[in-house]
Amino acid sequence: MAEKLKPKERMKIPRVDMPEQEPEKRVKNFNEVPHGLTEELAKQEAARCLECPKAPCVKGCPVEVDIPAFIGLVYEGKYAEAARKIKETNSLPAVCGRVCPQEEQCEEVCITGKKFKPVAIGHLERFVADYERENDLVEIPKVAPPTGRKVAIVGSGPAGLTVAGDLVKLGHDVTIYEALHKPGGVLVYGIPEFRLPKHIVQAECDFLRDMGVKFENSTVVGKMDTIDELFEMGFDAIFIGTGAGLPNFMGLEGENLIGIYSANEYLTRSNLMRAYDFPNNDTPIIQGKNVAVLGGGNTAMDAVRTALRLGADNGYIVYRRSEAEMPARAEEIHHAMEEGVEFHMLTNPVKFIGDDEGKVKAMECVQMELGEPDASGRRRPIPIEGSNFVMEVDLVVVAIGNSSNPLIPQTTPGLDVNKWGNIVADDESMQTSREGVYAGGDIVTGGATVILAAGAGKKAARAMHKYLMEKVEKQPA
Repeated sequence: MAEKLKPKERMKIPRVDMPEQEPEKRVKNFNEVPHGLTEELAKQEAARCLECPKAPCVKGCPVEVDIPAFIGLVYEGKYAEAARKIKETNSLPAVCGRVCPQEEQCEEVCITGKKFKPVAIGHLERFVADYERENDLVEIPKVAPPTGRKVAIVGSGPAGLTVAGDLVKLGHDVTIYEALHKPGGVLVYGIPEFRLPKHIVQAECDFLRDMGVKFENSTVVGKMDTIDELFEMGFDAIFIGTGAGLPNFMGLEGENLIGIYSANEYLTRSNLMRAYDFPNNDTPIIQGKNVAVLGGGNTAMDAVRTALRLGADNGYIVYRRSEAEMPARAEEIHHAMEEGVEFHMLTNPVKFIGDDEGKVKAMECVQMELGEPDASGRRRPIPIEGSNFVMEVDLVVVAIGNSSNPLIPQTTPGLDVNKWGNIVADDESMQTSREGVYAGGDIVTGGATVILAAGAGKKAARAMHKYLMEKVEKQPA
């Protein structure tokens, strides 16, 4: 047992493996791939925590979760209490436990990981959040008395949800405006069911609603109401978390052929609009047999694994660098390989070829080699002259990144943006060039991770609370 074992003995306990669906079965369904830990496995993993006094894992967590404390509660069998401990600083534990890149955050600095594998912090976070929800043990935390201050949040992705959770606890009147018909932002339209089930996201949103957060879906701020009009409606501060939802394309010949999707459209049709569940959900989507996905990030992995589940005979990742430079999580690459995805590395498309009906039938590619590092720190891909070849495809998904949504900057005078169209915000307070207006997540950084967006939301909430209490007069009840 952890309290009886010396640190050296704890470190020798092997890290548990998360049980998951077999590849040949899961590639035929959209059910979640990992099954989650059992109580026995969770306790075994919790025993590996050294309860470090300085807890570098906490410093590695963008949302400041007290990791040793919640793991200690897991070890004691106090699972619901462990979930509540996480929720003191993170309103989205079931989401973060599934899609946060812990290997680059808290687990990267885990002391156990210096000589052995790090403690599986993400697995334990998911376990306690699921345990609390599945056993009807969710408790709504105490909310401070009303402050009389009103806050509008534009966008219900991880940044916006985090701001909402933190500010509603402090007694502010919080309303989230979401352009789509369901809350969750990229969590619902961008991440597939097999990686993040929609009912999990809905449960996290319901938790915020039960705390007092109001949701206004199907409301496009910048069209229906501008930022200035929200202030006129009585809001005292506004947070912009509209994400990076503008797809990037390559500008190649034939890119407008039928059967060439942006990853945004392809995943939104399948995820939020549930095209995979046809005809129960009547959303059309092309189901190709030879599907090429262009890119090497998590979105590319999501798209190619979705294509296989939609019936593709072959799913290809076409990436212009080598595997070492791929930005996708190692876990996602591993799962894709297990499921039979073919990786065409050091390959770049140069032209799309269509048939007589205007549908894509092939893709001309060129082989690449790596040169010196570019601005990203990765080695620059250089075309090899005369290496062109043709790949037969009937569906192409372009997953080479996104640009920031331009709607709000275009309709908000005095809101500064950088050369990429991202809103300029202070690194610590997330304050924009407009007083009372804050921003965070992908609309500020460009495409990044769920947890970094949540971390920006936490910074913004802290600064917004200070602003609301010091500079805003209390509104009459």
